[in-house]
Amino acid sequence: MPEKESKDVKVQIMGAGAIGSLFGALIQLSGFSVHYVARGRQLEALKENGLTITGLIEGHLRVDVSNRPEEADLTIVAVKAYDTEGAAKMLSEVDCGITFTIQNGIGNVEILSKYLERVVGGVTTYGANLVGPGIVNYAGKGVVYAGNDGYASEEAKFVKRVLEKGFNCELVDDISFRIWSKAIVNAAINPLTAICRVRNGKIVEVEELWSIAKAVVKEGVEVLKKIGLPETDFIEMVRDVATKTSKNRSSMLQDVENGKKTEIDFINGEIVRRAEELGLEAPTNKILLKLVKGVEKAYGIIE
Repeated sequence: MPEKESKDVKVQIMGAGAIGSLFGALIQLSGFSVHYVARGRQLEALKENGLTITGLIEGHLRVDVSNRPEEADLTIVAVKAYDTEGAAKMLSEVDCGITFTIQNGIGNVEILSKYLERVVGGVTTYGANLVGPGIVNYAGKGVVYAGNDGYASEEAKFVKRVLEKGFNCELVDDISFRIWSKAIVNAAINPLTAICRVRNGKIVEVEELWSIAKAVVKEGVEVLKKIGLPETDFIEMVRDVATKTSKNRSSMLQDVENGKKTEIDFINGEIVRRAEELGLEAPTNKILLKLVKGVEKAYGIIE
């Protein structure tokens, strides 16, 4: 990729929710031009008042925001997984540059690649919460993984060059494993927190919840083995994440509390779908999938 000065590189945030707003803010503070794509109350707040950052850093930024994507050198996709296809179609109508996904769930890279050519997979463990429209809380530092499978493309290297000024960013050649790893951890923690209305730490602290979480992980690992991805100690990984984020309210819990659709179909639902394709069973994931869908329907979030 051609070298450009930071001020000449335009970065676009497709989906200026919590994590999208945090990424946009840290990239803007690193000296890049940033365009935010938002909707609803968030769009209006960003237009009228700009973006306020609280938490690990405090600040306020005037922002360039609209409800449509524009031409850019790099577009970071941070929409909910169920909006990926719609976002990809919109992005295909402009020259959005390299597309880098930091979304939760499985299958986003594949969906984006149906419509866009230069797609880089990503995973982030940075923590962010929307305090209100136009206000993002920087809740936790983490890492951003960017890359491909078996190699690191020039596009991935460009992503790293942009992000490394404001983030702990690592270039990797096993991005599918990283995406699946995060999905398995999310599958064990997020639905239980959403159903039981508890913070992450309770998943480990309450014996009954921990036994369900371990069953979820074991089913996910069986799928991983079948599709040829490496194994690791995912149960210990879940314990570590839930313990380190014990006071956090998962994104799925926040979605349910705020009357918003969850990403359950792209987390536990995708584990169930892949298991069935491979002739495996994932009964615990299937039960959690049905329970969360039941919560969504009972609260009128979905029909």
